[in-house]
Amino acid sequence: MERSRRRIPEATVARLPVYLRTLLDLRDDGADTISSERLAELAGVNAAKVRKDLSWLGSYGTRGVGYDVDQLLLEISRELGLTRDWPVAIVGVGNLGAALANYGGFGDRGFPVAALVDADPAKVGSVVAGHAVHHIDELDDLVAELGIAIGIIATPAVGAQEVADRLVAAGVTSILNFAPAVVTVPTQTTLRKVDLALELQVLSFYGRRDSLRDELRGVDDESVA
Repeated sequence: MERSRRRIPEATVARLPVYLRTLLDLRDDGADTISSERLAELAGVNAAKVRKDLSWLGSYGTRGVGYDVDQLLLEISRELGLTRDWPVAIVGVGNLGAALANYGGFGDRGFPVAALVDADPAKVGSVVAGHAVHHIDELDDLVAELGIAIGIIATPAVGAQEVADRLVAAGVTSILNFAPAVVTVPTQTTLRKVDLALELQVLSFYGRRDSLRDELRGVDDESVA
């Protein structure tokens, strides 16, 4: 089966950006080649998984040498669609939306912020990170004019579904949702969710577990003493 027709597993897709970031750091440090073992160590996975993931790209490395860093960067970038820019519209220019707009890393990695949109008349016309804030009623025209490929929802939960609906209606088929709400979209639209509160709750679980483990260790030490 041709590589272009192979369906790469979602778990592999999720790891490719980690490999990409690692390889970029290695290139900046002057590395020309990298072994699967070293890449695995830096990416926090095992070497067998790295080799399996990269085999989906048709990249198998060279025995005794490893992978060519520049070639692997090209292959991963191509598979992730990073050989072109993907203009982004941020909907919701509150604290979170403004912070996202001011983050320079998006443009550097192929996701230039092309438009800021809000429903609050008090915010429309203001300038954030060099962009004038547009009213949400202009969304359709902005998507068509600027070629918006990705919509970021940074609104309060109550408005998230409406924003998702308007993005879909405007022709945006990739949406990243930061709002603390469950949003539904048509099957042809790709939706990713970033729930900061959920991630903090997961961290609190591990923090509590580590604290309890330390307490038990202390009790064991006292009983030995």
